[in-house]
Amino acid sequence: MKLGKDLESKSYEEQLRELGVLSLEKRRLRRDLITLYNYLKGGCSQVGLGHFSHAASNRIRGNGLKLCLGRFSLDIRKNFFTEKMVRHWNRLPREVVESPSPEVLNKQLDIPLSAMI
Repeated sequence: MKLGKDLESKSYEEQLRELGVLSLEKRRLRRDLITLYNYLKGGCSQVGLGHFSHAASNRIRGNGLKLCLGRFSLDIRKNFFTEKMVRHWNRLPREVVESPSPEVLNKQLDIPLSAMI
């Protein structure tokens, strides 16, 4: 994609804003959130069932599908998909988490993603 002369002099964030595109980090987060949605809604195979545990409390604010963050002694675990996505998933609003399909979720993620990271 060829950038115009006016975009070349702008910073990366300004270029993204002007083109209406999310940053690479936010696009990766969107992909991971959609993958997690598919996993939780049963769209993925049964392999590895039970990697995520739901919060067992009736005093939950926000979305109704809060996930519990595991406690581990190894610091490397924080980079596992099952651990790094819990914080982002729990911050999503109820309307996004309870989307009827991944396509609707994809469209509804724009606003929360702009505030994340």
